[in-house]
Amino acid sequence: MDDRRMLSLLGQTVDAVHEALSVVEDWRPMTERPTQYAIDLVADAAALQVLAPSGVGVLSEESGLHAPTDATSRVTVVVDPVDGSTNASRGVPWYATSLCALDEEGPWVAVVANQATGERFEAVRGGGARLNGRPIVASGCISLADAMVGISGMPRAHPGWRQFRALGAAALDLCAVACGRLDAYLDTSDGIHGAWDYLGGMLICHEAGAVVAEMGGRDLVVIEHDARRAPVAAATTALLDQLMAAARKP
Repeated sequence: MDDRRMLSLLGQTVDAVHEALSVVEDWRPMTERPTQYAIDLVADAAALQVLAPSGVGVLSEESGLHAPTDATSRVTVVVDPVDGSTNASRGVPWYATSLCALDEEGPWVAVVANQATGERFEAVRGGGARLNGRPIVASGCISLADAMVGISGMPRAHPGWRQFRALGAAALDLCAVACGRLDAYLDTSDGIHGAWDYLGGMLICHEAGAVVAEMGGRDLVVIEHDARRAPVAAATTALLDQLMAAARKP
């Protein structure tokens, strides 16, 4: 499968999830798992219905690891059917379907689509990043004192940024760094994010010229369902270094 066909497959998956969500009436949390919503399960089923016949492997937040149906496939699509489920359940228009295809070299093709607004971020390794078909680049900010930073969780002390935003959907937050709406993104926890939360946004950041790291120095490219990481992204290496140094201060 080439770049174009994979990008098309991920786009079809986004469309299928959108259609499935359009008829959902119950957006409340599940009683068995308060952090899981009915929409998560509906969206997951819709995504798998598109991805499974293509032969690729799938790692989903909601249903775990699915082996490829094509024994020759070396591709795994990492999917968060609805990143920002709490936002979605409360009518906050900041939630997304995030998909990233991994091959033997790592992140290959990514699509992150805001299911509330229709904005669609895409990237192909070595081919740049786009928002609704138009090329995007990071802001170029080099000073933490001038930066607007998206956060997950709360830092122990003020790291010295100009402003912050806690928006509630890591995949979209990373894409906001990629297109210059935010200058950086910081997970202030010890690592609560699975690969499905950040891999799509990470590739889009890289292709837009931003840089992404992990607070503990661990590899961000993982396909274990129980692996958790703390991603950090910034428009420039200089800003990333300042942000990580400030966040590590006691």
